[in-house]
Amino acid sequence: MKLRQLEMLLERVSGFDNPSAEREQYQTPAPLAARLVHMAMMAGDITGRSVLDLGSGTGILAIGAALLGARVTAVEDDVEAVCIAEANASSLGCDIHFIRTDVASKEAMVLIPECDTVIMNPPFGAQAEHADRPFLDMALNKAGTIYGIFNAGSRSFIAGYIRDRGEIVGEVQAGLAIPRTFWFHSRDRHEIPVEIYVIKRFKKVN
Repeated sequence: MKLRQLEMLLERVSGFDNPSAEREQYQTPAPLAARLVHMAMMAGDITGRSVLDLGSGTGILAIGAALLGARVTAVEDDVEAVCIAEANASSLGCDIHFIRTDVASKEAMVLIPECDTVIMNPPFGAQAEHADRPFLDMALNKAGTIYGIFNAGSRSFIAGYIRDRGEIVGEVQAGLAIPRTFWFHSRDRHEIPVEIYVIKRFKKVN
């Protein structure tokens, strides 16, 4: 599937009905979601692979991966978001396994399966500092290859945080367009510079 075709399909994915500022529940724009999963597909990390979407929200990354032929498990702890994601997946004919759990919880390590590839758009930490750390920890535990969307300029922090477990092997600059969503937004549309990092986990030592 071509990138533009994927983007057009993902434009049909519904966002949050009642987004939470505390949870940083912004819908990943279709062009950004399509770019991430298509890039991962071109690298051989999506089609025919087991893929895990951590913090899947209303399912746009998970659906993108499923449309490109992945076996997808999506993890999200917000009940309303999971219901919307299930409806989105159904409307686009995608078979996705949803797990409702908090990535940072003790039970998550048992509930979440290992996979080939992790895709994710974790919280940037604007409301809760270091909110992305549990996602990085889980991703590195569950997969050898990770594609994640992070706030621009995060490379040094992430590289340092994962230095004994993995390394950033690729980086693509992009933009995350956010429409006016919460009371503190002063503009109708704001674009945040972001970076898609490709992370490879070091081989586990038994």
